[in-house]
Amino acid sequence: MASNTTLHFTTPGIDEKDAVRVVELLQGRLHAANDLHLTLKHVHWNVVGPHFISVHEMIDPQVEAVRGFADDLAERIATLGGSPKGTPGALVAERSWDEYSLGRATTQEHLGALDLVYQGVITSYRAGIKELDELDLVTQDMFIAQTEQLELFHWFVRAHLEDKGGHLSTEGATSESAAARAAD
Repeated sequence: MASNTTLHFTTPGIDEKDAVRVVELLQGRLHAANDLHLTLKHVHWNVVGPHFISVHEMIDPQVEAVRGFADDLAERIATLGGSPKGTPGALVAERSWDEYSLGRATTQEHLGALDLVYQGVITSYRAGIKELDELDLVTQDMFIAQTEQLELFHWFVRAHLEDKGGHLSTEGATSESAAARAAD
């Protein structure tokens, strides 16, 4: 697959070919961060049920942190000489995942679906971390720091889905709707 990334310049010490790939990795994470913070806000607005307030209040700090990740990713793209794409159309056109599928739903249903969302986001970050090992350690460090926070947020979600034996209600679910049903 040919790259359509154009750089105006790049950071000293990174050759242009490597910088193009780093910008592509950053852009993928930027799309993921923008999608995730919007999805989390959607959950914040649409969650209902007996544990509403605890989940409602748990989600907002995650939204703010992930918005900050998006800003950091976009600024790193610009630092490397690229042009970050933050428009809704670019996100929809370039993402490799489906739209979040739940509307108004119980806390457990949303948390079940978010378990799968976080699994996807974290898995893609970890793939980027591996690839960046040879390309750019500065960007890799950013991915590692963001992954640490995403894994913490994922644990917050999973704590609501776990029984005392450590089993997740969403174990084996392969879609948001299946995870939501399993969690409810």
